[in-house]
Order: sequence, then structure tokens, then C-alpha cells
Amino acid sequence: MRKAATAAVTAATVLVLAGGYAGLDAGGVVPGPLTTTPAPTAPALPTAPAATRPAQDPQAVLPALDPDAPRPDPAVLGGDLAPFLGDPALGADVSASVRDALTGDDLLSDGVDVPRTPASVTKVLTAVAALRALGPTSRAATTVVDGATPDEVVLLAGGDVLLGAGAGNPDAVDGHAGLDDLAAATATKLLAAGRTAVAVRLDDSAFSGPTTSPGWGSGDVAAGFVAPIAPLAVDEGRLAAGETAPRDPDPALAAARTFAAALAAHGVQVLDPGGGVVRASAVPGATTIASVRSATTAEQVEFMLTTSDNTLAEVLARRVALATDRQGTFDDASLAVVDQIAALGLDVSGTALQGGSGLGRDTRVPARVVTDVLVLVAAGKHPELGSVAAGLPVAGVSGTLLDRYDDPDSAAAAGVVRAKTGTLTGVSSLAGYVRDTDGRLLAFAVMSDSVAPGGSASARRAQDRFATALLACGCR
Repeated sequence: MRKAATAAVTAATVLVLAGGYAGLDAGGVVPGPLTTTPAPTAPALPTAPAATRPAQDPQAVLPALDPDAPRPDPAVLGGDLAPFLGDPALGADVSASVRDALTGDDLLSDGVDVPRTPASVTKVLTAVAALRALGPTSRAATTVVDGATPDEVVLLAGGDVLLGAGAGNPDAVDGHAGLDDLAAATATKLLAAGRTAVAVRLDDSAFSGPTTSPGWGSGDVAAGFVAPIAPLAVDEGRLAAGETAPRDPDPALAAARTFAAALAAHGVQVLDPGGGVVRASAVPGATTIASVRSATTAEQVEFMLTTSDNTLAEVLARRVALATDRQGTFDDASLAVVDQIAALGLDVSGTALQGGSGLGRDTRVPARVVTDVLVLVAAGKHPELGSVAAGLPVAGVSGTLLDRYDDPDSAAAAGVVRAKTGTLTGVSSLAGYVRDTDGRLLAFAVMSDSVAPGGSASARRAQDRFATALLACGCR
């Protein structure tokens, strides 16, 4: 199911989509399988983002920034939206920011400098950092190199946790590269050199420090919300089919064992009894035997945002850390992401991350920072960031917004709002874009971190109504 869904995400970030993900959001509603739910037919569809996937250009996804479209009056807009922000479902601690995507002007600023727990809205920052630091066309390599002795080979982990166990699928993000392909290519080289038996070693030292965060819930790994963070995994370490399958406690070692078994199946004897694999550092400058590469960073960013993939977000953040001369740890990844946002000229005051996914409860981001990032993406001056716009779920159509915007009070925004969701216990956030009834593109963020116990669904509906009111508001 994941591979079929991946093709839908990476082939197009389409406006009218025959199905999509009921994707996982940190601590939120458990996702369902790929669906064939018909696309909504809301009359507001003509104002929605374009239906083509961008070539690293946010304006291929977002509506054009029309300088002639009437600009909302902040006083009118604030008055119209105040009742929605006062909805008791949002709790007492709410921040809201609405910005003109063309000029960056503030149209609504309510608590925008207050650092709040954003949940998975954090992934917007991680996405920007990954595209800036790694480049949209970069790929993570999984490589086999010669070992310290002629009877050893080393599997060198390079940050791909979406490997397939079998053959790779070039049209997918999850499963783009396959370990069986790597084993086949390795066996061909080894056998041609007369090397018929080798021991397999694993070098996954690119990442260091704890593999789980103290900010995660104690059951998050078992519940399938996230995997232990490693630079190598097959399908993010899932132990069974399904988005929320529990994860292997050592996904890198499990992937290495899968590779060893595939190598044996291709005619190379694996010397360790039972296909055992042990860890060992690769020799610097060791000769490469074979390699496979992941989908591009741009494609992974789209996938991560649309499905709200916690594991991939954490891995991308660690890759950002490594690319900027930091260590591959949770702490360094958190700092590296914020550094990349600051390097774009944005004020990151009040921003402190606990990992790159938003699953860490101690993450704090002001709403102002979120809309600063969204305005920067929409402006098109950094075309390498286009996959951020492309990856945002579309209301009622894709990703973590697939099953939302079906109430009478929000149905008009189905197919129009493009936004990242964020849900943890007591936390609900929504941030993205909408073109209002006068054709003005607006960036918005509404963040609540004192939602009543059991009130997540009501808070999400309240935020959907806020975005719908923003759509309808010419506000002049």
C-alpha cells in the first residue's frame, strides 16, 4: 500500500485526486489505507492551487501572486476571524498569524511571538532546511565497499530508511532503492573477482547518540508512530505491513541482515553462521563495490510533508546536521534545522526544536516563524524550496487533510486549502496557504497547545473553520 500511495504523491501534487493518504500525524488519528474516495466538488475549486507538480518551483503549485488582487483590510479580517479563534475547542492558548504571501505584510497577529508546541507543523521547517542544506536533487546512497580483509564487505549506511527489501521501484519514494538490487550488483562484482564467500559488516556510524528521543511518548515506537532513528532501514523498520506497524528496535541491523540473505541468494556464501552481521567501521577510501540511491531529497520532502512521516523527518534533520559539519544526533539535528532557517534571513527568536518531526514535546516555535517560512517559499526567490509547497496536503484531497473539510462549515475549502497539520495530545496546529475570495494568496498558521483532553478532533474542526473563513474573507 505504501508504494502504491508513494507513486500517487510523487507523480503529482494534484488538485483533483482520486484518492490519497489518511496519513499519520504525530499522536493524531491512526491512518487508514490508500483510498479511492472521490475528490470533493466544492464550488471554490477554481481558486485552488494548480494541478501540476512543480519543477522545484512553488508557483507551479500555488496560485500566482497577483499584485492587483485586492488586499484584505487587517481590521476587517481580524474582526471576521476573531470568533473562530475564540472557539473553546482551541483552548485558552492560541496563536494565529495571517500574512499576505506577496508582500509579507501582517494581516492578523495574535500571539505570534509566543513559542508554542507546533507538533508536526515542525516538519515545514525541517523540509526547508533539508532542501537548502542538501539540495533538492541530492540522494542518499547505500553502498557496499571492500572490508578490512579480502573476505569482508561493509554495508555503508548513508541515510536511506525507505529501502525496499526486494527490487527498487524507480517511480516510488518508499522503496525507490532495493536491497536485492544492491545484493545482485554486489554478487556480480564479487563473483567476477573470484570472491565466492564473504562476511558482511555494517557501518551505520553516520548517526550517533540515542536512537529515540526523550521527548517522544513511551509507546510511540511500539505504536508505529516513529522508528528508532538510524541511517539505514527497510520500510522504516516496520515489522509488518501497514502504516502503524510496530518498528524493529534496530532497523539498521535488520536491513543489513536482509542484505546478507539476498547476497547469499545471489550465489555468494555469507561466512557468518545464519547470515549474522556485525558492526565494523569501513576503511577510509575503501573501494566501492556497488551502490543504490534513494529518491531525491525533493521527492522525500514531498512524501514526508504529505504523509507527516516522523521517521523520515528525523532522518532528514540528521542529514542536514551532517551536511553542515555537525554530528548526526538529535541535538545537532535540531540546531542544524534552526540554523538553516536563520541562514535564509529569518528571525528564529523563540524557536527551539527537539528533533525534526514535531514529535518531541519540548519543541517550541512561534507562529510568526512558521508564516515567515511560508511567505519565503511562496515568493519564489528560492526555487529549491518548491517541494515544500508541493508536499503540503490539500484539504479533503490528500495526505493528513484527506479526511477533513467534509463538514458543512468547512466543505467550501475542500480542494483549496493547502496546509500542514500538527497533532499531539493537547496540541493542534494548522499552517499553510489559501487564496481568498478576491484572489489574494494568504499564508496562515493557527496553533493551539492547551487543547482539552480528548478534544483533538474538535480542535481540528475549529481550525478548519478558521481556514474556511479566511478563504471566504475578502475583508475590505
